[in-house]
Amino acid sequence: MATDDRCCSLAPYFKVHAGQMDAFKALCVQFVAKTKTEPKCLYYAFTFLEDQVHCREGYGDAEALLAHLANVGDLLAQALKIADIARLEIHGPESELAKLRGPLAGLNPQFFALEYGFRN
Repeated sequence: MATDDRCCSLAPYFKVHAGQMDAFKALCVQFVAKTKTEPKCLYYAFTFLEDQVHCREGYGDAEALLAHLANVGDLLAQALKIADIARLEIHGPESELAKLRGPLAGLNPQFFALEYGFRN
């Protein structure tokens, strides 16, 4: 059975530069505050393991994901001065991923196509 779920999740993994974790965490607070205003954001949080940070985030569809990136673009630019993106995954149905492949190609993400499942 296929799914009609249009949710797109973005999974960036950051490697924070030595001595910059406090500065990165301060940016996380700003990311959360800014993202909280987005009506089609389903969830958003940061998790930590030593010098690695993962942003766990989901959006109603591809358009909402792109709107999020536009909304936090200035913060992301600041974050990338003190951290590197070690890995970037985008998960969603192929119909939504197709809308993201071009605009996000410069970030070199891995695209995972959703085929089966449900969302309440």
